[in-house]
Amino acid sequence: MAIPDTTPSHPATLPDATKLAVERTRLAYERTLMAWVRTSTSLISFGFTLYKFFEYLHQGGKAERPPQWLGARQFAQLMIAMGLLGLGIATVQHARNMRALRAEYGHLPHSLTALMAGLIGILGILGFASVIFRL
Repeated sequence: MAIPDTTPSHPATLPDATKLAVERTRLAYERTLMAWVRTSTSLISFGFTLYKFFEYLHQGGKAERPPQWLGARQFAQLMIAMGLLGLGIATVQHARNMRALRAEYGHLPHSLTALMAGLIGILGILGFASVIFRL
């Protein structure tokens, strides 16, 4: 029994149908990460906005701070943390999927969506730090 060749095929030697299938798969991975970036950005920005809104109300003396176990600040921290966690997990999954595609089919273009996910992650960390340290 012959052992199948597991070396990555050069993209020029692949059949056209396979090239197109690989490209569709790569783009599906990109779209999935873009959806996670949008969801995470929404969670991070809504959490930060919620924190700033209630901070503004409390600073102006318009509302008193009732003793709460889960106040606006803690809820904002939770939302931002969930956004960052989701973004991190999705980025790691995307990197693993792209690594597997590259191992099987050779060179593929690098992901601009992963770069954007990294930038959104940095902004989310800065927002999270500003909520924690009340900046």
